[in-house]
Amino acid sequence: MNTSKNNYQIAVIPGDGIGKEVMEATISVLDKLNLNFNYVYGEAGDECLKENGTALPEKTLEIIKNSDACLFGAAGETAADVIVKIRQEMKMFANLRPVKTYPNTNSLFDNIDFMIVRENTEGMYIADEESYTDDGAIARRIITKNAEKRIIDYAFKYAKKNNKSKVTAVHKANVLKKTDGLFKEIFYEVAKNYPEIATEDFYVDATAMYLITQPQNFEVIVTTNLFGDILSDEGAGLVGGLGLIPSANIGEDAALFEPVHGSAPDIAGQNKANPIAMMLSAIMMLRYLGENEAADTFDNAILNVLSDADKLTSDLGGSATTLELTNEIIKKL
Repeated sequence: MNTSKNNYQIAVIPGDGIGKEVMEATISVLDKLNLNFNYVYGEAGDECLKENGTALPEKTLEIIKNSDACLFGAAGETAADVIVKIRQEMKMFANLRPVKTYPNTNSLFDNIDFMIVRENTEGMYIADEESYTDDGAIARRIITKNAEKRIIDYAFKYAKKNNKSKVTAVHKANVLKKTDGLFKEIFYEVAKNYPEIATEDFYVDATAMYLITQPQNFEVIVTTNLFGDILSDEGAGLVGGLGLIPSANIGEDAALFEPVHGSAPDIAGQNKANPIAMMLSAIMMLRYLGENEAADTFDNAILNVLSDADKLTSDLGGSATTLELTNEIIKKL
């Protein structure tokens, strides 16, 4: 059991729908790990908008700014106004989305384990759109040298730190010759600083196929904002669904951890939600904080429970409730 003496302030934003349920489940496990966590709760999302007139109050941003890390549950229709704004406000330039095979999860393959490193601050997600005209509408896609060099270098550093031997760049430089052409050029410039790591690059459409036909060949994928979002959802389909995909948003001075899934209003409040993606996000937070012993304990407990098909939630083919699955994980700590 962990015996950390470090004190941490953790911002907790449950958000909407099942975000509240999976957050409560995750906190209940974290509380059993003997960590010195002080949780400070903030509001954000659809319900917050209805109550306060804004989906992301300044008070919530201040809580995040003053915390060592942030746990975020889920946002509904206001997700772009909440999570994208937090990423931009806190300059969280790297979005990490691991895709990994776990037992009894309907995975299409047995040995998938790769990380998608997605640029967070520009590309299509700056939402720089012109107003509708008689001819239609226009959106601008921004790619800058500094942002792309930063995310590509981060991907290589991640590979080196985690004993990964290859980094794959994903782009569409055959069509987007200026923006993605620049991305590809920067990728191979940065790669020169990491001669021990193999490199390759694929078009995004080819990558979408390769994720289905040969996902075991990927170790670290680095790409731009929109492509990374789409490919990570495809990756979720490979390993059993969005209920198993965590993510981290990392900046120079801030970090936020969230499941990739949304607020799932159709099952909210029914004690059916799979909390594992939120829990895996919390494990990523523990590793970010350097609490690797606690992270290993938590991770091993999840693995032990996943090995028993009877203890899983309905999305994984079982009949367990959110609470029942959580209690099983606590028993395995």
